[in-house]
Amino acid sequence: MAFRNTAISLVMAIGVGVTSIGAFATGSITDVVTIGTGGVTGVYYPTGGAICRLVNKSRNEHGIRCSTESTAGSVANLKLIEKQNLDFGIAQSDWLHHAYNGSSKFSMVGANRDLRVVFAIHSEPFTVVARADSGIKTIDDLKGKRVNIGVEGSGQRGTMEALMKAKGWNKKTFGLATELKASEQASALCGNEIDAMIYMIGHPSGAIKEATTSCDSVLVDVSGPAIDKLVKDNGYYQIQTIPGGMYRGNDQDVKSFGVESVLVSSVDTSEEVVYQLVKSVFENFDTFRKLHPAFANLNKEEMVLATGTEPLHPGALKYFKEAGFISIVE
Repeated sequence: MAFRNTAISLVMAIGVGVTSIGAFATGSITDVVTIGTGGVTGVYYPTGGAICRLVNKSRNEHGIRCSTESTAGSVANLKLIEKQNLDFGIAQSDWLHHAYNGSSKFSMVGANRDLRVVFAIHSEPFTVVARADSGIKTIDDLKGKRVNIGVEGSGQRGTMEALMKAKGWNKKTFGLATELKASEQASALCGNEIDAMIYMIGHPSGAIKEATTSCDSVLVDVSGPAIDKLVKDNGYYQIQTIPGGMYRGNDQDVKSFGVESVLVSSVDTSEEVVYQLVKSVFENFDTFRKLHPAFANLNKEEMVLATGTEPLHPGALKYFKEAGFISIVE
């Protein structure tokens, strides 16, 4: 994973919040928390469910009840956290960066310096799937084609717009630019309503599996000078590879770029709640990794290290220090 930090940057980012962490009394709270996820066919939705499953499993010990909410995705989750309509949300690392700094789609509302990272989850390559009969082999072949660019508020739409800007494209570049929900695009692809769909998602993915098994479709190469520059200019992106053999008809590795998915909260969520949530996941880690195929290769150290430059929540930091992970980045 990318975005590896140093302990110094973590402590400086958190500042005086580190010194305010006190001893947590187990079972001293009764709280209901909600995690914003994404569309039901994506990885965010089952990720939120997996986290809540482990939190609720030990509810008698800490008094927290965890629930999930299906949302439009990263951008929507970050905005809902700011409005205090969510306690936690899963977001792409690029949109967390923009929300924290008040850039891109968050330039109008300004920087939200109350956002806090809980832990990183899995890598998310920018994934393009095209009908095999469309003639689309590389990202440049999307020009003039019917492409689903995603709904407003989703991470996939935001990253697609960043790629379009890097390539000098706009909606008119495509023969048709649709704004279907993530759950609708595989059926639209195989129904010959679109030529290609895009997704920011961890692999293997049920949505990509649906698209590649329901009709002949291929994963598309996303590389070239414009992509290299996009990654070089933005530290939250990295070059990634989608391994071959995960999906029918796609035996070769495919080049792309991508981000990390990150569990995010804010200073409004109590230190004890965050501490207990992190503890529930990390102390039941073997179970967590079995709850979705995209988690199979996760390891705790990378989930601590890949959190980016935004500050950790003090509750997460407390658990990481107790468990010995903070020494990894010292």
